[in-house]
Amino acid sequence: MSDRLYIFDTTLRDGEQVPGCQLNTVEKIQVAKQLELLGVDVIEAGFPISSPGDFNSVVEISKAVTWPTICALTRAVEKDIDCAAEALKWAKRKRIHTGIGTSDSHIKYKFNSNRDEIIERAVRAVKYAKKYVEDVEFYAEDAGRTDNEYLAKVVEAVIKAGATVVNIPDTTGYCLPEEYGNKIKYLMEHVDGIDRARLSTHCHNDLGMATANTLQGVLNGARQVEVTINGIGERAGNTSLEEIAMILKCHKGIGIDTNINTCKILPTSRMVSSLMNMPVQPNKAIVGRNAFAHSSGIHQDGVLKNVQTYEIINPKDVGVNDNAIVLTARSGRAALKYRLEVNGVKVDDEERLDTLYKQFLVLADKKKEVTDDDILMLAGADKTASHSVKLDYLQVTTGKGFKSVASIGLDIAGQKFEECSTGNGPVDAAISALKKIITKNMTLKEFTIQAIDKGSDDMCKVHMQVEYDGHIYYGFGAETDIVTASVEAYIDCINKFRN
Repeated sequence: MSDRLYIFDTTLRDGEQVPGCQLNTVEKIQVAKQLELLGVDVIEAGFPISSPGDFNSVVEISKAVTWPTICALTRAVEKDIDCAAEALKWAKRKRIHTGIGTSDSHIKYKFNSNRDEIIERAVRAVKYAKKYVEDVEFYAEDAGRTDNEYLAKVVEAVIKAGATVVNIPDTTGYCLPEEYGNKIKYLMEHVDGIDRARLSTHCHNDLGMATANTLQGVLNGARQVEVTINGIGERAGNTSLEEIAMILKCHKGIGIDTNINTCKILPTSRMVSSLMNMPVQPNKAIVGRNAFAHSSGIHQDGVLKNVQTYEIINPKDVGVNDNAIVLTARSGRAALKYRLEVNGVKVDDEERLDTLYKQFLVLADKKKEVTDDDILMLAGADKTASHSVKLDYLQVTTGKGFKSVASIGLDIAGQKFEECSTGNGPVDAAISALKKIITKNMTLKEFTIQAIDKGSDDMCKVHMQVEYDGHIYYGFGAETDIVTASVEAYIDCINKFRN
């Protein structure tokens, strides 16, 4: 009989800490419902004390989701725990996730404390959280760099205080897989009462070892993994949910199962990528565009003779549909709605579907075929409807041997403005014209273009960082025209600091 591994998804908490990837409450609910369909056991919905927006998101996700446990993060502070308990009051199954740093570095420099006092604070926090909920998870921050003997004392103390799950984070992504696995093994063998709680992994990818560390933790006794969709998260990210789920599915000999419906992996990946404007690298394991592509002649020949020659995963097992409907200008509303739903976007509002369909027809006139990535761009485009600054028109003249010239028209809260400018290239000219209208002292810090298909008529995504008044603002634009996408991304930044 297989062991059960619990999947704790922190896309909406740790994943959302990526700069420029913040979601509003409606978008978080959309992701949470998709995570429920995917089969995750626990959804970490936010850090309620951190902001009114995070508090409200935990409340609304608690109302929207039925069977997964809803988890709220806190520090080992009573006010944090009070706030989390209030945010979770609507959850059918609720968990408070509290904790404190345990490494000597955290104890000395972060808390100016000592080891005994840290254990006292940890126990006090767990007991206080236990007054509100039965299910309390404790995290030993920077456990990866905490010596095992002291870590075992902390874990034993919080289990005695009532912790049902103990999280052993490799906060900095420093551990080697063998080292992290041995840490979990040490705790399993040396903590009195370890059978009364579940050990959890939470690994970061700073050295590219998050998945390997998580797997070693599982092989040595951890029965919960803390993961994110597409491996998003602070710095280099977290362990990818899809990688752990498919490793265990492919290696049945390990004898550990999850509740994940793997056929929902790709739609979930695309939804998160689209809503967070966070592109998935083409060679990303499981969900990358090239994950099931074969360009080598030898590989192609092998796959044609027997697919298992070079593919260990059936693409359909992760939601890749070889028979996907191709959308063109002749496709109807039903086909568009179907493809949106396949990609995790449910459109029940007929008015919204009509709006998306009109935008789809405009795009389909520009392209031979409309891809899933294209329609996900459309599904996210209506987020700009409430913006006070909108692009009315853009005309650019460019060519070799002379300066580019751009004319631009903006609608700013109902008022019309026009300007023109020259520049060193079409994008420079267009943004120069834009800055004549929006005369703020803005500095472009980062500019990234990503084509999402392979044709000359493909959509492109533009990501920007703009600095204004000492703050960084993140913008995003998508169009078949690179210059227009660039201007839309810049305008997106402007709208964020105007709101």
